[in-house]
Amino acid sequence: MTSRSIDTALDASDALARADTLAGEGKLFEAIDALQQANRLARDGEIERRLVRLRHDAFAQLDREPSSAPWPPPLPDVLADAPSPPVVAPEELTLDTLRAGIFGHGALHVPRLVPEPRVEELVEGIDRAFHAYEAHAGGAPNSETTPWFEPFTPGQGYSVGPKRKWTWEAGGVLVADSPRLMYDLLETLDEVGLRRLIGAHFDERPLLSMNKSTLRRVPLDTSSDWHQDGAFLGEGIRTVNVWLSLSHCGRDAPGLDIVPRRLDHIVETGTEGASFQWSVGPGVVERACGESSVVRPIFEPGDVLLFDDLFLHRTAIEPEMTRERYAIETWFFAASTYPGKQIPFVF
Repeated sequence: MTSRSIDTALDASDALARADTLAGEGKLFEAIDALQQANRLARDGEIERRLVRLRHDAFAQLDREPSSAPWPPPLPDVLADAPSPPVVAPEELTLDTLRAGIFGHGALHVPRLVPEPRVEELVEGIDRAFHAYEAHAGGAPNSETTPWFEPFTPGQGYSVGPKRKWTWEAGGVLVADSPRLMYDLLETLDEVGLRRLIGAHFDERPLLSMNKSTLRRVPLDTSSDWHQDGAFLGEGIRTVNVWLSLSHCGRDAPGLDIVPRRLDHIVETGTEGASFQWSVGPGVVERACGESSVVRPIFEPGDVLLFDDLFLHRTAIEPEMTRERYAIETWFFAASTYPGKQIPFVF
């Protein structure tokens, strides 16, 4: 072992020991900060594993009193004449444009918000996470698949149930099951300003859900059903979904079909040709569009689409498409309205 690797190992060991001390004193948020700082200096799989656990455990220490700010907030006087979904450059992404996009149009499209080097790292990480999942399913122990894949066991009162299997069958791996990708993803979203922005939008600290945060490599035989995620989440929540495209999609790879307008309620499900009780039939979609038509945006690597639980959409898939879609979907919630059945992690 070289001098540098010895120093790195000692640094990681020291950081973990300090985090253990802080956690033992009940200072979970300080422990998270200490491990993040250490991992920025020298990547360590054990630190990344510990961060996943601490982010989950810290939920119990959150102040979940609701903000006094009105909800929904007043609609800002911007983007009123923009086509839906409106498109803003990364430097134009502000609290006003976020709220105007979601509450005025249903969604906001921010091209190239995530820089190309980060996109390439995340794509490579998804491939490694998928490979590690397959190795684990084939009997490899956690010691051989972490930090790319290690099934997370939530605390008492929470259950992953069949979600992990269903996600895999749909072309995904849960973010919380990949300690390295969870660290990389949250660092990326923080670097591009989304932690601060979503926190300001909620006026509360944002939390992510294990159940609904997914690394995706969407196959060409995927299903396509219209839905609003609010149909699964309950009423009275405050949420933002960060849908991050990591490849060109919408033309030769599966993208998204969207209803390009703000809906203020959950539409009828299970009728008028719907495939499932939870999905929305074509007739309902047509009425929801009103005078508009379904839109299929073209996304480039690093593009982000921001929307909430009332957004009506589906995977856009055609027989002539030839490439898989790489993407990451991350649902964030305000602490005061966090849905009880979702498995929480602090951001």
